[in-house]
Amino acid sequence: MSLTHAINAARSGLQTTSLRADITAMNVANASTPGYVRRSVVMAETLVGGTTAGSHIGGITRSADSALTNQRMSLSSDLAQASVMSSTWQALSSRLGDSTDGVGLFSLLSDFESALSTAATTPESPANASAVIDAAKAIAREFNDLSRYVQNQRAEADLEIANGVQTVNDAINKVHALNVKLGSVDRTSSEAAALMDERQRAIDSIAEYLPVEAVDRPNGAVDLVTREGVYLIVGTPRQIEFTPSNAFGPNQTLAGGHLSGISVDGVDLTPGSATYSAVSSGLLSALFTLRDTDLPKVSNQLDTVANDLVTRLSDDSIDPTKTPGEFGLFVDPNPAAGAGIAGRIRVNALVDPTQGGELSRLRDGLEAATPGPTGNNAILSALYDAVTATNAINSNGLQGMFSVADLAANLSSQTGQMRVSKETILTSTSAQHSIMLDAELSKTGVDIDEQMQQLLLIEQAYSANARVIEVANLMLQRLMEI
Repeated sequence: MSLTHAINAARSGLQTTSLRADITAMNVANASTPGYVRRSVVMAETLVGGTTAGSHIGGITRSADSALTNQRMSLSSDLAQASVMSSTWQALSSRLGDSTDGVGLFSLLSDFESALSTAATTPESPANASAVIDAAKAIAREFNDLSRYVQNQRAEADLEIANGVQTVNDAINKVHALNVKLGSVDRTSSEAAALMDERQRAIDSIAEYLPVEAVDRPNGAVDLVTREGVYLIVGTPRQIEFTPSNAFGPNQTLAGGHLSGISVDGVDLTPGSATYSAVSSGLLSALFTLRDTDLPKVSNQLDTVANDLVTRLSDDSIDPTKTPGEFGLFVDPNPAAGAGIAGRIRVNALVDPTQGGELSRLRDGLEAATPGPTGNNAILSALYDAVTATNAINSNGLQGMFSVADLAANLSSQTGQMRVSKETILTSTSAQHSIMLDAELSKTGVDIDEQMQQLLLIEQAYSANARVIEVANLMLQRLMEI
């Protein structure tokens, strides 16, 4: 080999090792950057006339694994769904309370029972009668607040759906724009690797809302398709359509046409719909399930408990002064409205002094013209017996023989069971996601120890090439001296 060849070979070696050092340093610097995929320099032998003439850069590759990434994205969708469901049911369970923590609907109904028992024992006491009315008003307020809370949760879910659809559409457009950029750059360059990382981060943000897979195209672009087979990008982007709502009463439903689903170019993606294309996981699936299934069920169950209380205490046998068929201690001011009695229930104005009623009517009868004997506890005892009696209930998932307080306890128990179930699913899904994430990182992430070893080897190669040039320079100087 001539000195010229030796110098050229060493010079090319210095250039390639310099780039290798830059890429390795970049890997180390981005070891903790989310979505960063490890880079590697592809080195190739340079041949001139069949003779080795050094080395050159064949390109920069990303250590990506599309199969692992797609599996991890699928689990990301499942994890996002499980997280929302768990947190929502935890909030619902906490809001409803239970039979042991001393707060919530069960506790208020128990206090109401105790107040009725005390008033029946001492019917002459205005203070005890007032305690019954106060307890009844607290129950009505709690039903109203719980109903409003559930409807607010539905409204919040609808708003989150709207925000999520906007996020997904923005990410779809971003992926398409990056596809276009990648079509105009060398896909073996460092710039292309950075664009691919950015594109994957955008796809990951979509996967949180609905499960998607990336389909590679020959020009370096990717198409996006949902798990169910609906393309979100097929050459050009396709937008998800959704119309947010402003009303979320018990009668506002998706089936009734009051609420919006989601679709792409007329294809229905709405979770829970009876179509092949219905989204089955992700944040959107969780939010639709809450808005259209879980929260309405809780609302209906609250209605069942409220209606049972109203019906029990409106029994004509309790109060002989009451017009048959009229409401008793609790009333529904708008029964024609149908669903939503928990949000409308009130204490009968006839016994509420703050509404112009007479406290004595609690003892003497709702339509008593004049106060009766102060020692008469017949109506108070009948009210207590009606509240504590075990009646058969079979409505909206509440089934069995219950007193009023027991029925509320059963509702709280079911809510608590759902919370535990969702937490269990979250724990399992989180563990699976962590395992898959670790598997993906082992293939695509940066091992700092390995990269530091690479730097030592690169340093040795750089020193060797520099030494070749140094020796060649000395030889040229000697020849010049001859």
